[in-house]
Amino acid sequence: MTYDLAILGSGPGGYSAAVRAGQYGLRTAIIEKDPKLGGCCLHVGCVPTKALLHMAEVWEHFVHAEREGIHCENPRLNYPRIIENKDGIVSKHAKGVEMLMRKNKVDVIKGYGRLLGGGRIEVTGDGGAQTVQASNIIIATGSEARMLSGLTPDPERILTNIEILKMTSVPESLLIIGAGAVGVEFASIFRRFGSQVTILEMLPRIVPVEDEEVSRELERHFKKIGIRVETGAKAGHLRLGGKGVQLTATLANGKEEELEAEKLLVAVGRKPNTDRIGLENTPGVQLDRGFITVDPYQRTGEPGVYAIGDVVAGTPQLAHVASMEGMVAVAHLAGKPAHPINRNRIPGATYTEPGIGSVGMTEAQARAAGYKVRVGKFPFLGNSKASIVGLHTGFVKVVADETYGEILGVHIIGPHGYELIAEAVTAMEAEATVETMMATIHAHPTLYEAVGEAFNAVYGMAINV
Repeated sequence: MTYDLAILGSGPGGYSAAVRAGQYGLRTAIIEKDPKLGGCCLHVGCVPTKALLHMAEVWEHFVHAEREGIHCENPRLNYPRIIENKDGIVSKHAKGVEMLMRKNKVDVIKGYGRLLGGGRIEVTGDGGAQTVQASNIIIATGSEARMLSGLTPDPERILTNIEILKMTSVPESLLIIGAGAVGVEFASIFRRFGSQVTILEMLPRIVPVEDEEVSRELERHFKKIGIRVETGAKAGHLRLGGKGVQLTATLANGKEEELEAEKLLVAVGRKPNTDRIGLENTPGVQLDRGFITVDPYQRTGEPGVYAIGDVVAGTPQLAHVASMEGMVAVAHLAGKPAHPINRNRIPGATYTEPGIGSVGMTEAQARAAGYKVRVGKFPFLGNSKASIVGLHTGFVKVVADETYGEILGVHIIGPHGYELIAEAVTAMEAEATVETMMATIHAHPTLYEAVGEAFNAVYGMAINV
C-alpha cells in the first residue's frame, strides 16, 4: 500500500498531524517505536510532570490548611498513590490518542522507522521488517534528555526526566543541574513535597529564556521557600557515595564547594532524535547541530519530506509548537491554506509556583531591536482574586512600542501565569494594540484582571496600585 502521508513519531506533533491528515481525507500511517502512542510529552514529559505539579499544589493546601480556616490534623503524603494517579492520567490519554487514530482512519504501524529514500521507510518491529511507501513523510521523532559527559542515567541516583518520574518515594535531598523549565519545575514539585533542593545553573540567571525581571522574581521566591539557587555555577568531579551523589561545584564567586544529595537530576536541555533514522539516505535533509532545517512550511530540502517538533532547528522544543508545525506541514502537503508559525507569537509556559507565561520579546530584546519601549507592570498583590487564593507573588509585565502602542511582549509570573498568557497571545495574533486591551472589559474578581491592569499600566493608568 502507498500512503499519502507517513509520519515518524506519535508525539503531540506526530499525532496532531495524523489527525489533521485524516480530516483532510489523506491515507495516513503513523509509525511508533514505543509500545504506546503519545511520545515523550505524554509519557515522560509535559503530562506526568504537570500531574505531579498539581498534586504538589494540592498537598501544599493541606499543609497550610489552617490559614484557610480548615483544621487538617497530621496530613500524610502517600507518594506511591500519587505516582499511581499520575500513571492513570497518562494511560487514559494514551488510550485517547489510539482512539483518535481509529476515528480518523490512521493506520498505526508499530516498530522502529528508518528512512530509505524515495518515499520508502523501513519499519522493524516484533514481526520483522516491512517497507512503507508514502508520497509524503513527516519526521516527528522528538528529542531526549542531554546527559553530562561521562554520566549515565540510573534509576537510583543519576536521573533525567524519565527516571525521576519513576521514583516511588520523595528524596530527602535533590540536587538539580540546570535551571530551565525542567529543572525549576522539578524543584518546585519536590520542595513542596519536602525535599531539600539545590539548583546549579551555569548561566547568570534561572529560566534564562524569560524576561530578566521574571527570572529575578522566581529566584527570589525559590530562596524564600528554601530552595538553594546558585547561578553562574559549574558542576564538576561527580562521585557516587554511600548515601547518594557528591560533586564539586565552582560557584559564581570562584570558590569551590562540596555538595551532596540523595539524588541528582540532570536537566541541561534536550537533543534531537535525528541519529539512526536514515537521514543519510535523504541527502536533501540538512542538519544544523543535529537539528533539521526547514522552510516556513516545514519542508526540508528533500522533496516530499517535512520535519516538525523538537527535531526542527530554530523553534523552541515545546509540545504546542510541534502540534502547530504538524498542522502547517499537513495543510501545505494537502494543498490547503497553510499559515506558517510566527516565532514571536509562541507562548512559553513554566508550571512552577508561581507559574510563568510569556510571549513575544523581553524588554531587553525589544530595546536591542531598536524599539522605543514603554513598560506596564501590575503586581498580583493588588489583585483581589490573588488575595482570595492566597498567592500574591509576581506580576504581569507588558512591553509595548511607545509610538504605535504595538504589543511587543507580555511576561507573567504569578498564580496560573501559564494560563493567563492566553489573552496576550490572542491579542498579539490579532495585532491588537495596548489601547484595544485597555478598552477590553475584564471580569471581576479574576486573576486575569491583572493582565488588563498591566495594559493600563503602560500609560500609567492602572487602577489598583
